[in-house]
Amino acid sequence: MGNVINSEVGLETEEQASSENIKRSLVKTISWRAVGTITTVAISYIITGTMALAFSIGGIELVSKMVLYFFHERAWEKIKWGK
Repeated sequence: MGNVINSEVGLETEEQASSENIKRSLVKTISWRAVGTITTVAISYIITGTMALAFSIGGIELVSKMVLYFFHERAWEKIKWGK
């Protein structure tokens, strides 16, 4: 019975319960990118000394890495290894 979790809606296996849904992946994507972008902007400012350039670099990095991370997360969700 250790493989089954009882819920009000019905029964589901631990494997189903441990899967991440798209909303969770989106929230993780956004929170991780916020940390990464703040770091990128700070480093860019230290190197360039220009806040406008630092935010430009951070903006490009924010969008590109958020998209890449989301698809990376979803791809890993399909891999059964280590679950």
